[in-house]
Amino acid sequence: MDWELYSFIVRSDRRKGILVSLNKPKTPTEISKEVKVSVAHVSRTLKEFSKKGIIECLTPKAKVGRIYQLTAEGKILLEMLKNSEK
Repeated sequence: MDWELYSFIVRSDRRKGILVSLNKPKTPTEISKEVKVSVAHVSRTLKEFSKKGIIECLTPKAKVGRIYQLTAEGKILLEMLKNSEK
């Protein structure tokens, strides 16, 4: 478990919301509607998550409607977040 990554997630309600939203593969637009933040904020957060190895893009060649899912590390972070909120 990477505690630095966990700290990075829990410091921001937006990051927590986006992480929870990615419980299944989604597009940035779907995440935006679910979390109620702009697509620009979602895209910026997804870029941060990707650089940190939390998510991966399933359709990297697509210009529009890319689909993202959690990596193994992202799934661990999601479980830790869910367990801390119990």
